[in-house]
Order: sequence, then structure tokens, then C-alpha cells
Amino acid sequence: MNAPSDFSDNTEFTDETTTVADLKRLVVRFAEERDWGRFHTPKNLAASVAIEAAELLERFQWSTPEESFAVKDDPEALNAVAEEIADVASYLLNLCDKLGVDFASAFAAKMRKNAEKYPSERFRGVYGVDDPAYKNAQAQR
Repeated sequence: MNAPSDFSDNTEFTDETTTVADLKRLVVRFAEERDWGRFHTPKNLAASVAIEAAELLERFQWSTPEESFAVKDDPEALNAVAEEIADVASYLLNLCDKLGVDFASAFAAKMRKNAEKYPSERFRGVYGVDDPAYKNAQAQR
């Protein structure tokens, strides 16, 4: 895919048709066209990921679990959440580019590590080793 440089051509992007590399190219080109590279240090980008993640979290602050799921049924709220997700992803992909991290490889490696650390047969339905259900199951072994 040849990423548009100014986003004015209304190209449709979907998870099914857009690669991580496509998204990286988009965010890098966007920053380059604005000469923002000098501001995009790993520290600044990591801080920006955290700041944008906090803004995403703010959208759910004080929500009950039911209210947080209801966002998907409110187009305005869902769009606001989607924009915050995109902000987080944009800084994260830019950070990957700056550090030469292959996002897909890093993601897959981390998921493999998580699968070893949290095998489904021991962690199905529990959130971790501090979950009382996990502790009860271990005590019964």
C-alpha cells in the first residue's frame, strides 16, 4: 500500500487491509512532513504513549463495567475512544520506528512468553496468581 501523504484522498483503512508497516509509514511520513523528528526522541514518544493512554483511561474513569461496554453502542463516545486509541497507537508505532522495533515480532514474542507464563489450563477464568479462585485451585492440588 502506498500511504497517502496528506490523508486528503479518503483512502479507507481497515484492520483487514492495512499492515503494521503501512501504519508505521503513515505516522512517520506525517511527522516528517511537519519536521517533528527532532521532538520524537524515545523518551518523548514513550511519555506521549503514557499521556495518551491516560486520556484513553479518562474516557472510562468512574464507569461501571456495564457502562464501559456500553460505549460501543454510543457512536459519539465510541469515536472519542477510537481517537484516543489511535493517538496511543500513533506514538507507539513512531517509537517502534525510532528504535527499530518490529512491532509484530515483538508482539508475537511477548504473547508466546505470556502463554508460557500463564498456561490456559491453570489460568482459565482467573486474572492471575492473586485471584482467590487461583489460590483455591492451587490449594486443592
